[in-house]
Amino acid sequence: MIIEPAIDLKNRQCVRLQKGNFDTVHQVAADPVTTALAFRAAGAQWIHMVDLDGARSGVRVNAPIVAAVARESGLKIELGGGLRTMEDLRAAADSGVQRLCIGSAAVSDPSFVAAAVREYGTRIAVGIDALEGTVRVSGWEQDSRCDCLDFARQMEDLGVETLIFTDISTDGMLSGPSVEWLAKLQQRVSCCIIASGGVSCNEDIRTLRDMGLYGAIIGKAYYAGTIDLALAIEEAGVQC
Repeated sequence: MIIEPAIDLKNRQCVRLQKGNFDTVHQVAADPVTTALAFRAAGAQWIHMVDLDGARSGVRVNAPIVAAVARESGLKIELGGGLRTMEDLRAAADSGVQRLCIGSAAVSDPSFVAAAVREYGTRIAVGIDALEGTVRVSGWEQDSRCDCLDFARQMEDLGVETLIFTDISTDGMLSGPSVEWLAKLQQRVSCCIIASGGVSCNEDIRTLRDMGLYGAIIGKAYYAGTIDLALAIEEAGVQC
């Protein structure tokens, strides 16, 4: 299982939120590049980055920071937030992003996802950000009224091979991952599933690994010091 330590960007700073609430935003690290280098030193090969400004407004003001992290760290970048057009995808790919995560635009325009898969293949992932079983969009602030499991199946039918599932109720809460919803998702689709939200300790990583998930994102637990990132990567297995 791949381990993806996370950097969320707002106003060019490393921040964290609780349950996606922008009123809870707080800076957690001084410099994104330095943070990414620490991830690499712990053995990470992937990093999950979210452009919160892009997710909320569609304006990707943090694009230069993403490019700098890709260039300076040498890590494989998985990026979400504000990727709503083919031009956005091309710009991100050209800046060194390896995996392109489509979120809100996948709900509003499935044909965009189909076109993205045709051009980028397995480099496309779809982010499913769910609250009480329905998909949230626009930086998690709007309810799409779309059932998250039905949506996952729709994305698989379009050729998407990787899904990033976030249970918003657990995000930033150090309350443990949403094992029940992840299990339901595994039963509904055959996609590679990356778990996001709630990871609080190394035992959570072992639980997700034993479920057979493709990946797990570590966010607040790293910054709060409740998880040993190097140990998590070691116990997760081959990082590729």
